[in-house]
Amino acid sequence: MATPTRIGLAGLAVMGQNLALNIAEKGFPISVYNRTTSKVDETIERAKAEGNLPVYGFHDPESFIRSIQKPRVVIILVKAGAPVDQTIKTLSAYMEKGDCIIDGGNEWYENTERREKEVAELGLLYLGMGVSGGEEGARHGPSLMPGGSFEAYKYIEDIVLKVAAQVPDSGPCVTYIGRGGSGNFVKMVHNGIEYGDMQLIAEAYDVLKSVGKLSNDELHKVFTDWNQGELLSFLIEITADIFGIKDDKADGYLVDKVLDKTGMKGTGKWTVQQAAELSVAAPTIASSLDSRFLSGLKDERVQAAKVFKSSGIGDILTDQVVDKKQLIDDVRKALYASKICSYAQGMNLLRAKSIEQGWGLKLGELARIWKGGCIIRAIFLDRIKKAYDRNPDLASLLVDEEFAKEIIERQSAWRRVVCLAISSGISVPGMSTSLAYFDTYRREKLPANLVQAQRDYFGAHTYERIDMPGSFHTEWFKIAKQSKN
Repeated sequence: MATPTRIGLAGLAVMGQNLALNIAEKGFPISVYNRTTSKVDETIERAKAEGNLPVYGFHDPESFIRSIQKPRVVIILVKAGAPVDQTIKTLSAYMEKGDCIIDGGNEWYENTERREKEVAELGLLYLGMGVSGGEEGARHGPSLMPGGSFEAYKYIEDIVLKVAAQVPDSGPCVTYIGRGGSGNFVKMVHNGIEYGDMQLIAEAYDVLKSVGKLSNDELHKVFTDWNQGELLSFLIEITADIFGIKDDKADGYLVDKVLDKTGMKGTGKWTVQQAAELSVAAPTIASSLDSRFLSGLKDERVQAAKVFKSSGIGDILTDQVVDKKQLIDDVRKALYASKICSYAQGMNLLRAKSIEQGWGLKLGELARIWKGGCIIRAIFLDRIKKAYDRNPDLASLLVDEEFAKEIIERQSAWRRVVCLAISSGISVPGMSTSLAYFDTYRREKLPANLVQAQRDYFGAHTYERIDMPGSFHTEWFKIAKQSKN
């Protein structure tokens, strides 16, 4: 290989391989490297098999770096944390001033900011780039969220505009997010929203199956129908697919054989922690995380079920006869309304962090780049983009005129589903906490006056009044004592 390649990629697990092949397929010759060299050979074989793509493999870091045109751009796709630092150390030894490193993993945003400063001392540029879409997205068009050095973004703009998912009338699903670790942070919140979406869909499934007694065939049809309307999205589509897949190892459907324990990598937890740090309520996302924690207690739940069954509390409390058609329609509406709340929470978290860090995030543009390629891609995101186009300073999606109207139209069905689930003993933490979030947000007066009075009583924390300005403290204890005497 005499001519230098346009870009390099280190870290050839499935995501890395697929992204490298995608870049090559779009006409950019790419050098690839992996510490375990068998992965390099595997990638080269795939490149040959998938259309003689211009992918060039290297077994050592020096020849890998030397093969890339200057200023060199290298994407690293390795496990977050220490492996990223190790890879940077290995590769930067052969890089020169003005070269650029891009981390495409799910990294904690502050690690990206630390690394940006560290490599700057070597004269290198740095980007932390969120990549969403899983293996398929990486190969055929992901949603990309690059943050960090704008100069570095300009080096790769021509590549990412072609490699990202392309949405008709909307363009490539990539934009320069902002400075520092903003790209990683946006990807983290994307994943938090994804947790919420998946939980809400699981609750819809539980109510339809446990209370509505829908079979997998019926569920397949319901979710396929839903995917033609307002809920049209990747997650609804794959859910419909899952209900249609038979078990290849035994009778019945595969979904019924999957153990009810949900794994997690950490981005959902980070999202909830950040929401707490910034005093942003994100109860739908938090409830999805709690549900994953509880799902992990499988053995305890098996024992608990025995304890309560012996006292007459079975899996379903009341065997209610329901109108299936009505239930399906109600659940669809409840799912959509809850989803609005979940996205509102995610967007509010992004805005709060953007203000804190001075990132200048454009929420409508984020909704646009999530319309294709990524796991939360949905027709619904177009509505979100339009809401922020109408008003970039929108306090919450809940008060956008279109979304407010949609919630008003669906709230009766939403309440019916939550009440039915509760009376049947089916937990719907995502739907019920979304409803509580909506009901709290739309009420002018809350019982928080009592909580603040309690705080002043035991801790002299003071309070404000509704009828006059200023800060007040009352000797509640003394007054209460006198009145008791």
